[in-house]
Amino acid sequence: MSLRLSTVILPVDRWHEGGRAKWQRAEELGFHAAYTYDHLSWRSFRDGPWFGALPTLTAAATATDRLRLGTLVTSPNFRHPVTLAKELISLDDISGGRVTLGIGAGGNGFDATALGQEAWTPKERADRFGEFVPLLDRLLTEGAVSQKGDFYTAEEARNLPGCVQRPRLPFAVAATGPRGLKLAARHGQAWVTTGDPKLYEEGTPEQSVKALRGQIERLGMACAEADRDVADLDKILLHGFTPDRNRPLESVDAFVDFAGRHQELGFTEIVIHWPIAGSDFAADLSIFEAIATEAIGRLG
Repeated sequence: MSLRLSTVILPVDRWHEGGRAKWQRAEELGFHAAYTYDHLSWRSFRDGPWFGALPTLTAAATATDRLRLGTLVTSPNFRHPVTLAKELISLDDISGGRVTLGIGAGGNGFDATALGQEAWTPKERADRFGEFVPLLDRLLTEGAVSQKGDFYTAEEARNLPGCVQRPRLPFAVAATGPRGLKLAARHGQAWVTTGDPKLYEEGTPEQSVKALRGQIERLGMACAEADRDVADLDKILLHGFTPDRNRPLESVDAFVDFAGRHQELGFTEIVIHWPIAGSDFAADLSIFEAIATEAIGRLG
């Protein structure tokens, strides 16, 4: 399968002061998809502008025609499956069936305590994620759902007429641990990773490739247990969190080298951050646009 190139546009711009233009430019540049983070705020951006993911994606849906749109990623930290499902079928309808839901277990960032709760332990996040994803799957595929779980309850929740995409919009499940990989194998149309976070500070690109190869192998085992062909899942790498950091965006050649190494591992989509000056995602916009228009054609 040929490699696809996508971008992630952080929701830091007012819509009429640069926000709309970025999403429209992403479509003009030929990106496969444009995603945004679904957080209440995030890391170094906490004290600056940060807008909601789903309203931003709804606006992007009305400003574009072909570009796929999605979250990278939504989590249970501040979402409930019943309300999220209603918003997703609405967004899928407005976009004409162009939405992918990136979904993960969440972490210990600002989202984890913004509603006044204690941050969940890794086990608690995994437990909630294991209930969240199957219930959301049901809510998006069945006309009426009642279910009482340990964490999430639905009582005659109705989501007619359902998604434009059938049987529902695709899930891209972010996971590296065994429980998350099982969810990806059972419910995902794609799998998402950022690499091994333990290697970010002091690891090497070679160690990262080895770690990613191991993740894909474990995904394959999870798929085998679910009686599913791992080749059926798209494999998405969100760039910027491996030891390569932002160096692949320094030139088209550097990106082609990076992308080629990861295409050989089996990745079908690489997502690069739209440049933001003064941040970890700072990059030369002209080189970024050259990568968007030239790099994939050189990979074959």
